[in-house]
Amino acid sequence: MNRLRELREDKDLFQKNIAEYLNMSQTGYSQYETETNDIPTEVLKKLAKFYDTSIDYLLYETDERKPYPKSIMQIKNESKK
Repeated sequence: MNRLRELREDKDLFQKNIAEYLNMSQTGYSQYETETNDIPTEVLKKLAKFYDTSIDYLLYETDERKPYPKSIMQIKNESKK
């Protein structure tokens, strides 16, 4: 099964729910789940954050579902906001 679909179904959500979160059409999002279209980097970032996982997990680069720990630089940048 596609990881995006698996993550979405684990949260009992529909494609239209995720499409709304990403501010796009359900059809456009569906093409990500069916791997018809590549997912832009910014969308991958949003999805990884939403599902509390890593981009590598979404792209099948790892089977580790939990996100990576934040780096010192990320923590410093977030504290400046």
